[in-house]
Amino acid sequence: MHFISIEGTEGSGKSLLVQSLVKMFRTTGYEIVVTREPGGIAIAESIRSILLDPANREMDSRTEALLYAAARRQHLVEKIIPALSRGALVICDRFIHSSLAYQGYARGLGIDEVFEINRFAVDNCMPSLTIYLDIDPEIGLTRIHKDASREINRIDLESLCFHRKVREGYHRLCQIDENMKSIDANQLPDQVAADAWMIIQKHLKFVH
Repeated sequence: MHFISIEGTEGSGKSLLVQSLVKMFRTTGYEIVVTREPGGIAIAESIRSILLDPANREMDSRTEALLYAAARRQHLVEKIIPALSRGALVICDRFIHSSLAYQGYARGLGIDEVFEINRFAVDNCMPSLTIYLDIDPEIGLTRIHKDASREINRIDLESLCFHRKVREGYHRLCQIDENMKSIDANQLPDQVAADAWMIIQKHLKFVH
């Protein structure tokens, strides 16, 4: 099973990396399915609009965690699992580690507690490799506010303190998940992509 997730705080360059990886995979013979969370299919995209709407600033943290898990479940059964079943390689912009870092650690719900919610949702369908793009949240937030094409969402509007906690959460996850690899996202995009490609090539050789 080739299921790769890309993780990072806001403005870390996840979407740009995914685009670069798709180009790199073109000559490999793999069928590549690119998707994102929350979203990827119609029902999950509807949940995404609720989760990221700046008007929903009063959303309870547990409600937030449950909505992410619900979107994830539908996304899995409708798109990810069918792709994996036919032998495709799936690259997903965010997956379960986002819930663990954002709701579990930064929101204070507990990493283990949020994992239990998501264990029910994913039913053991986990990424075989997770690439985490590490960057100072202040730099990442500056990037997104400079990008006129990017809509500012509810999570973007959280305090810098919150985003720093998210990064701490990711660092904690890197320590406990052997399938999670960290890359310095302060580098130029081409170097980030080259580092990610090296990690993926080693991973694919290992799983073969």
